Amino acid sequence: MSMIGHNGGPTMEPGAGWRRYAWGRARADLLPKLPLEVVRIRVARARELGLNYKTYAGVRATTGRDLVAFLFSSNALRVGPNAPRLPEPRAEKLGALTACRRVALIHVPLDPEAVLSRNAAIDGAGPAPLFTDGWSAIRARVGGVLGTLPRDGVLVIGETGLEREWSMAGKLAGYLPSDRFFDCGS
Repeated sequence: MSMIGHNGGPTMEPGAGWRRYAWGRARADLLPKLPLEVVRIRVARARELGLNYKTYAGVRATTGRDLVAFLFSSNALRVGPNAPRLPEPRAEKLGALTACRRVALIHVPLDPEAVLSRNAAIDGAGPAPLFTDGWSAIRARVGGVLGTLPRDGVLVIGETGLEREWSMAGKLAGYLPSDRFFDCGS
């Protein structure tokens, strides 16, 4: 148990190295040993989703389920008031992504319907939470755009810390920075 003033750093008690080894060994023993065919199927699924295997496997291991949708921020999509259309490379990546739903939360002053009507690669859009919104308001906005999709099967693709919070508030599968999404699998 930590005492007042403890900074949470490594223990100075004897045996710390052994405990670290034992913990790592126990964790490794708990991880499943997947058959080769299952790994091949998951590699193919990662490719369908436009992700590298390491990213896909990490999300799948965390949630225990497959991804069914991506939730993009308007920042990640690179759309703005003067440019509601996706830049060509991003439009191509989203257009090729047919293995799951592609939804977006659009920051003000953009209109979600305007972005949706100009981008066939987006399946649904809604207004993004405001930076002043609390977690329940964020959860409501995220839920409004996702509808009946299982929350732990949706990965947020964003660019800011506020967008990372969508994942936590909405109890989603996780968060991936947009540069990693749009660069991986390419």
